[in-house]
Amino acid sequence: MHPADIRKRLSSISAVFPAYNDGGTIASMVCTASIVLRQVSDDFEIIVVNDGSSDYTARVLDELQERYPELRVIHHPSNLGYGSALRTGFRAARKDWVFYTDGDSQYNPLELTELVAALREGVDVVNGYKLSRHDSLIRILIGRLYHYLVRFFFGLHVRDVDCDFRLIPRKVLDEIGLESVSGAICLELVKKMEDAGCVIAEVPVHHYSRKYGTSQFFVPWRIVRTFYQLARLYWKLVIRKDHLRGK
Repeated sequence: MHPADIRKRLSSISAVFPAYNDGGTIASMVCTASIVLRQVSDDFEIIVVNDGSSDYTARVLDELQERYPELRVIHHPSNLGYGSALRTGFRAARKDWVFYTDGDSQYNPLELTELVAALREGVDVVNGYKLSRHDSLIRILIGRLYHYLVRFFFGLHVRDVDCDFRLIPRKVLDEIGLESVSGAICLELVKKMEDAGCVIAEVPVHHYSRKYGTSQFFVPWRIVRTFYQLARLYWKLVIRKDHLRGK
């Protein structure tokens, strides 16, 4: 489908970017998002959650606010974790649809048009999946192992749980109620959407190597916290099924 065929399809949309030490990439993400959002809606906003960055991310964002009136910046005074930053962005979103990806430029916001093009009657959510992963070999191997394990233990059906490139109705986010503070929020999000009966369309997107900064995944205490979160999620979502009670 040609991009011109999908312009203005959405009533309104919020683009949410969690950022942690992304000073070298966040400006290009905001600029690119401003371009693509105009292609898919007349009513849009950009929300960047600076999760206690120790580099110059905060200064870049404060300057960007002066140039982009559609940009809102939320600063966490300290680093609270990826899940916390994402939840802050979701709570702040005011529009009917929410698109999110990371602030490190490993995904291209221009491919939002592909997500919008996949919307049709009966589709609730559009989930990206990586055509190929441009990371170190160890990250690729661990990523594949993680993917197969969580699909098996949590009974997931999407082909790429960890692809942070999604288009979701805000009402769905309001209804499912996210709790994770770490990167496990991606698993929680997908599991709760599937269990809520959401029909999820899947679209291939490109994944790029990191151009600035370093991944936070392999910091030992973050790995421990993530596995602790996974264990808690398994107990709550698979064993107890707390999120399904009363529905």
